[in-house]
Amino acid sequence: MADATLQRFRQSIDNIDAALVFLLAERFKVTQAVGEYKAENGLPPADPGREEAQIARLRSLARDADLDPEFSEKFLRFIIDEVIRHHRSLQDGDAA
Repeated sequence: MADATLQRFRQSIDNIDAALVFLLAERFKVTQAVGEYKAENGLPPADPGREEAQIARLRSLARDADLDPEFSEKFLRFIIDEVIRHHRSLQDGDAA
């Protein structure tokens, strides 16, 4: 059985994980609306300039937060790729 200190650490990790899930859910609700807007207005599903700006911004934030910028970029790239996949599905008339 884990000691009390380890249990407290794990509880904090569990709380942070829950917050991350809810934040990602909110982010995907907004990006879903963006995808619908793009599909309705004939805009491309991807915006490479915006993506690169966001990655640069997140890398800077990561450095400020003492987080590995490479990790933060991989994390954001995963999210961006999923969002683009959803946007393409909306433009193709598929449910994502």
